[in-house]
Amino acid sequence: MLNKLINMQNYSDEQLIARYLKGDEESLEFLIKKYLQPIYSFVARYVGGQGDAKDITQEIFLKVWKNLKKFDSQRSFKTWIFSIAKNASIDFLRKKKALPFSAWKNEKGDNALTETLADPSPLPDELVARADAGEKLRLTMELLVPNYRTVLYLRYNDHFTFREIAETLEEPLHTIKSRHRRALIMLKKLLTESPL
Repeated sequence: MLNKLINMQNYSDEQLIARYLKGDEESLEFLIKKYLQPIYSFVARYVGGQGDAKDITQEIFLKVWKNLKKFDSQRSFKTWIFSIAKNASIDFLRKKKALPFSAWKNEKGDNALTETLADPSPLPDELVARADAGEKLRLTMELLVPNYRTVLYLRYNDHFTFREIAETLEEPLHTIKSRHRRALIMLKKLLTESPL
């Protein structure tokens, strides 16, 4: 059993999918175990609640299982599953009508309120990396709009590249880079002004 687990770690996600589609159920189990915690964490941060995140995560893996035969092996499985997670989280928030600041979006999708509140001075990436007040940072991150928070979490917590974030969120690369910069600016402003 241990040898099979070690062997499965040598396979790419796409190889595991191919093995599952040929009848190897353990390949799917391994893939689910690999992504269960990252997807759950992503969803919990996105929707702001652990109780809801459990149900949404279960729904995501059900969608993955149902659509695995349609998976395009030319794409990254990681970005595909995180795209499903993002869409499921957005659907959940829409049902709850809990997308904050959405009324402030202009026709380009930019949030006019956060644009005017943001400090235009650049924020070095070290601010996020060096934040020794983890709880303050976590609480402050919750104050960011979901689009900003998601980009920062994917970049710094899940170690996604900007291209992977763009593919996951199904948005242009330049939009993600711009949103990343604005999120860092807003985070800096909140961290310096926050009484937390």
